[in-house]
Amino acid sequence: MAQGKNKSGAGQRTAIVVAATGILWICANLAGEFMGLSVRIRTLFDLIALVAFGFALYMTFNLWRARQHDKDDG
Repeated sequence: MAQGKNKSGAGQRTAIVVAATGILWICANLAGEFMGLSVRIRTLFDLIALVAFGFALYMTFNLWRARQHDKDDG
């Protein structure tokens, strides 16, 4: 039962990373436009968001592998 809770927690953390990244990315773009930041700085926000979404994909892949491993064990 403890392993199921760990996986559930991992899934929730992944969802939080995806949601927080999306919200912060939108806010950063709006703030950059409002404050008149250069395109270079706004592109930096985009790259940071890309890294965070890539990390969320990595977390999802690890969760999927762990569940596949448990399914094989029976």
